[in-house]
Amino acid sequence: MKKWLLALSLLGVSLVADDANATAVAAVAEPVLNSGDTAWMMISTALVLLMTPIGLALFYGGMTRAKNVLNTYAMVFGAFVVAMIAWVVAGYSVAFGTAEGSMNQVIGGFANVMLSGISWTDFASVELGQLYPKFVFVAFQGTFAAITIAIAAGSVIERMKFSTWMVFAAIWTVVVYAPVAHMVWGGGYLFNEGALDFAGGTVVHMNGGLAGLVLALLVGKRAGYPKTAMKPASVILTAVGAGLLWFGWYGFNAGSAFGANAIAGVAFLTTTIAASVAAVTWLIIESLVFKKPTLLGIASGAIAGLVAITPAAGFVGVSGAFIIGIVGALVAFFGVTALKKAIGYDDSLDAFGVHFLAGLWGAIATGIFALNDKALLWDGPLKASGDRMGQIMVQAESALIVGLFTLVGTVVVYFIAMALTGGARVNEEQESQGLDESVHGERGFNL
Repeated sequence: MKKWLLALSLLGVSLVADDANATAVAAVAEPVLNSGDTAWMMISTALVLLMTPIGLALFYGGMTRAKNVLNTYAMVFGAFVVAMIAWVVAGYSVAFGTAEGSMNQVIGGFANVMLSGISWTDFASVELGQLYPKFVFVAFQGTFAAITIAIAAGSVIERMKFSTWMVFAAIWTVVVYAPVAHMVWGGGYLFNEGALDFAGGTVVHMNGGLAGLVLALLVGKRAGYPKTAMKPASVILTAVGAGLLWFGWYGFNAGSAFGANAIAGVAFLTTTIAASVAAVTWLIIESLVFKKPTLLGIASGAIAGLVAITPAAGFVGVSGAFIIGIVGALVAFFGVTALKKAIGYDDSLDAFGVHFLAGLWGAIATGIFALNDKALLWDGPLKASGDRMGQIMVQAESALIVGLFTLVGTVVVYFIAMALTGGARVNEEQESQGLDESVHGERGFNL
C-alpha cells in the first residue's frame, strides 16, 4: 500500500513538473515587446513627421515668390494632415491588408478600414522579429504616405486652388499611393517579383515626383512663365528646410530597417555619404556651368543625394553610396536645367527633376550596387541566385509599373477632385495678387 501511495505521489510530482515545464516553454515562446526597437521606431516616426510640415514646407516655401510663401506652406501642411487621415481611414488597409485571390497583387483589401481588426496589443510582425506595436508601424507608414503627396505640391504651387488640392491629396493617398505601397512593400506583385526598395525610391519619390509633373501639365503654367522673373522669397528658409529634411531622413532611411539594428546603421551611414557627395557634386557642376556656387545649389544637391540613396540605403556599401550620390546629383541637375528647358513644362519647384529622376536612378542603381549579402537583401534574383542582371531588370520593371500606375491614377484623381470642387485653378486676379492674401487672407511676411 505504501508503495502504491509512493508511486502515485511521484506520478503527481511528475505531472506537476511537466505542467510547470510546459508553462515555462509557453512563457518563453510568447512574444515580448522589444523596448529598444519600439523606442527607435517611435523616434523614426517623429523624424519622418518633422520632414513634411516643417522641413519640406520650409524648403518649398523659401523657393516660391513672397506673395505665395504662406500658401505653399499651407499646401504642404494641409497635404500632410489630410493624407494622415486618409491613411488611417482606408490607406493602411489598402496598402498592408490582405485581400483574397488575384486582387492581392495590387491592393491589400479593406479588412482594416479605420484600423478594424488591429488591437493596441498587436505586434508589427512577429514572424519577422518586429516586436514593437503595430500601431507604431501604422503611424510610421502613414508619414511616408503624407510626404509623398506633399512632394507633388511643389509642382503646382502659385496657381492651384487650395480646396482642389486638399480633396486631391486625400483621394490620391488611398487610390494611388496605397496600391503602389502594397505592390512594392505590402506583399503585392512587385514585392513577389523581388523588387528592392529599402525606404521609398519608387513608392515615395518616383510616385510623388511624377504625380507633380502630371498635375503641372494638367493645371497649366503660371501666368508669365517662363518670361517673368520668379525669384525665391528666401533661400535661407530653403536651406534651413533642406537641413531639417536631411535630419529627418535618418528616420526615413534608418527607420526602414524596422529596428535598432546593424542594418539601420548601414542605412544611417550610406544616407550621410550620398547626401554629402551629391551636395559637393552639384556645387562643382553649378560653378562650372553658371560660374557661381549658390546656397540653393548646395541644398538641392543634398536633397538629390538623399532621394537617390533612399531605395538603396540598407542594401549598399560605402562605394555604392558614393556613386549613387554623385550620379543622383548629375541626373537631378540635368532634370531641373536642360530637360526642363527643352520640354518647357512649369514644374514650379522641380519635384519631377529632383524626386522622380533621382528616385528613378536610385531604383535602378539599387540593382547595380546592392551587396551580394543574403543577410542584407530581401527576396529577389540577386539573393536567390546571385543574378545581378536579373535584379536590375526587376528594378526596371518596378519603376515602369509604378510610373504607369501613377500616371493613370493621378489623371483620374485630378478630374475627380476638379469635378468635386468646381475647377482646379485659381482665377487670374487671385494669381496676380498672390494666393497668401487672396486665398488665405494672410501674409507670409509682414514687412
